[in-house]
Amino acid sequence: MSAMDIHEILKYLPHRYPFLLVDKVISIETGKSIVALKNVSINEPFFPGHFPHHPVMPGVLIIEALAQAAAVLTLRTEGNTHKEDSVYYFVGIDGVRFKKPVTAGDQLILKVSIERQIKGLWKYAARAEVDNQLVTEAKLMCTSRSV
Repeated sequence: MSAMDIHEILKYLPHRYPFLLVDKVISIETGKSIVALKNVSINEPFFPGHFPHHPVMPGVLIIEALAQAAAVLTLRTEGNTHKEDSVYYFVGIDGVRFKKPVTAGDQLILKVSIERQIKGLWKYAARAEVDNQLVTEAKLMCTSRSV
């Protein structure tokens, strides 16, 4: 298991500000799992509109953060870095549950494990935690395609 800083993450993900949602990889075991983190700052561009009186991270962005962690895991497992001619897409999201709001100041821990991989289609079990408490869980399916 090894860690990755933001410079290495940027080699794997095409996302950039304001849509890069993985700040650090705490541990990664290629072919198995990843634990990454997203520091949720009051300076996030979505907070002024979601919601001005009570800033809450949108659930779809928590799912996106989990998918970005899954992409790092998959690309690292395959030994590939991000290529300009390919994109990593969602193909399915099942069993999504939001258990608790994520607010400014939280550190979102992203835990993703590979359940299976068949013909370029990857299925993952994903969960996000804050302070060791489950905030979101889902089954994700993704694939990469040439553009």
